[in-house]
Amino acid sequence: QLQLVESGGGLAQAGESLRVSCAASGFSLGDYAIGWFRQAPGKEREGVSCISAGGRFTNYADSAKGRFTISRDNAKNMVYLQMNGLNAEDTGVYYCAARSSAGCGTYFITSAYDVWGRGTQVTVSS
Repeated sequence: QLQLVESGGGLAQAGESLRVSCAASGFSLGDYAIGWFRQAPGKEREGVSCISAGGRFTNYADSAKGRFTISRDNAKNMVYLQMNGLNAEDTGVYYCAARSSAGCGTYFITSAYDVWGRGTQVTVSS
């Protein structure tokens, strides 16, 4: 059974920080690139960040660059997304997902990700 479980979401004020975590079970997380996606109410799911299997390469959506940092600890089977300088537009359900490759690719293509968590809610008040 392959599972990803997100945690760390919550309520934050604009300008504050949160770190969401993604824990894997049933497979070796270190074999896969891991992406973070989010979905705001009434909007489509969008890619936020991706980290390659070895952690040496990262991608960020334009909205996340300079504010968010993705990292991983393969020994712990964990991936993290540190979110600084939050604003109301960051509100949404945050999902982690394992890509069907070791690399992130050029774009955030949801169909390229095989295993998804159920998400953790992040709410930012202005």
